[in-house]
Parts: sequence; C-alpha cells; structure tokens
Amino acid sequence: MSVKNGAIKLVAGNSNPALAEGIAKYLNMSLAKAVVRRFADMEVFVEIQENVRGADCFVVQSTSFPANDHLMELLIIMDALRRSSARRITAVIPYFGYARQDRKPGPRTPISAKLVANLITRAGADRVLTLDLHAGQIQGFFDIPTDNLYASPAMVRDIREHFKLDNIMVVSPDVGGVVRARGLAKRINAPLAIIDKRRERAGESEVMNVIGDVSGYTCILVDDIVDSGGTLVNAADALLKNGAKEVYAYISHGVLSGGAVERVGKSRLKELVITDTIQPTKDVQATANIRVLPIADLIGEAISRTAKEESVSSLFD
Repeated sequence: MSVKNGAIKLVAGNSNPALAEGIAKYLNMSLAKAVVRRFADMEVFVEIQENVRGADCFVVQSTSFPANDHLMELLIIMDALRRSSARRITAVIPYFGYARQDRKPGPRTPISAKLVANLITRAGADRVLTLDLHAGQIQGFFDIPTDNLYASPAMVRDIREHFKLDNIMVVSPDVGGVVRARGLAKRINAPLAIIDKRRERAGESEVMNVIGDVSGYTCILVDDIVDSGGTLVNAADALLKNGAKEVYAYISHGVLSGGAVERVGKSRLKELVITDTIQPTKDVQATANIRVLPIADLIGEAISRTAKEESVSSLFD
C-alpha cells in the first residue's frame, strides 16, 4: 500500500489476533514481526523484530478481557515503537475498555476512561482509532486526534441481506442509546421504539415500559455493548409481551461476561449479532443464536485512509 510518507507497519498485541490478521489481509500486507509475551511473573515483554524507524505504525489491540493485561500490552508496544524512532504511532483500539467509567456516578469514584486516555497518550500514541465508543464525549478525553468509527454501515448491509425492511422496527434498549438506534433506523427507513428500564445495580436491569407500538413488527435491538446480557434478555421479553413477532439484536461489542452466553442462548432472542472487535470465545461460536459480523474491512479501510491522509469521516456519509 502506497502512502505519502514512508512505510506503514501493522503491529498486533494478543487481544484479537484473528482481527489483526483480517485487517492485514484487507491491506494486502503482513503483520510486523514482534514478540509480545510474559515473563515468569506475568510481566509483559515486547520486542519489535524489524526496523520501524520513520514508519507510520498502527497498533491493533482491544482492551478486552483480561482488560488490564491487554491495556499493558498496548502501552508497552507503543513505548517500544516510540523508542525505536517510529514516525507516528496510531493506537487502533477496536474495543475501548473502561469506557463505561466516563463520569463520576457518585462521590469518591474515578473517571477511569480519562485515566486510560492519559496513559495511552503518555505511552506514545500520536492518534487513536476506535469503534463505537460507549460515550462520544470520550473523544475529548484524549489530547490527540481521535477517530471514532461506527459499525452501523456493516450492520445496515447485514440487515438488508437478512430482513424484509417493510416490517422492521429498530429498538433502543435504553434511553441513553436512542441516538445510536435512531441513526441506524434512519439508514433503513424504519420506525423507532425505546425501552424504558431502571437499573438497580451494575449488571442487573429491570424493564419498565416499551415506548412505541411494536405489535406485529420484527424488532431489532441496537446497542454498543452486551455484557451480562440481562438488558437484552429482559428487553426481548418485554417486546414479545407487547406483541412483537420476533426480536433480534445487533451489538457492536460482545463482552459477554460471566454467564451471558448461556443466558442469551436460553433467551427468546431469535439472534444476537455481534462484531469481532472482541475475539469470540468457543462458547460464543458454539451458541446457535449468536452470530459474529466481521469488522476487519471497515477498520482496514480507516487505517488505509489515515495513512494516506484521506478523509475517514466520509466512510459514514
């Protein structure tokens, strides 16, 4: 791939090697030779095994489970590149962990998203490329250019391939996700409904009301993160109780912690579609009603445009 200023290098951590390989394949290049391993006491060791002096380097690493290990890998890889005289370092973080801690929900609590943004910047990142941040304002936590990509174009293509659009209703599983759901609904010219829920404690949710008439519609829940799966399962039950024909879900990041995979598998959700920003586990791949939507081409195109100093935002026009 030709760029304006020198070679580009694609470096991968251990969080999602399959996605990194997919991005490299799209870009028609190989991943840079690098060792990212552990010492006996589990300290992270990194060695870049090829020349990166003057190169435009892109580090592909989601800060998914185990989040702290993968975050440290990202920081140390960038430090190694900076000390190896890389011209520019872009942290490509398909799933940005700690994003849900973007404000103080109570006294004496941290804003961890800001702390992580500071760590990434100080480690040597010149810019950040991520996908579907939990809250758009997190871009402002970084003091470097930050591109927040959207999975919606890939989701819209998939929806058009699998559904008849004349009987689809897009549903936001909570009030906070209305903007995201409305954007997707506009792309497929579908009506919008909202789930009003009350969360009593972290990881648990109680559906209170469905805002909108979903009777007779095939409903598609749209959100950025599925973690415990409780919100989706309760939302699906509420929609079916209110007359929906079937309920599907399109989610950007399949965190799926704890017993979430089993919970979704036993739920009344017809299908949960997640992208591969987080590497799917064997349990996810074996669950009949969970499907993985590849996102490597979108991220690869964004990397290509960044390297060529072309517009990234036009990907979503």
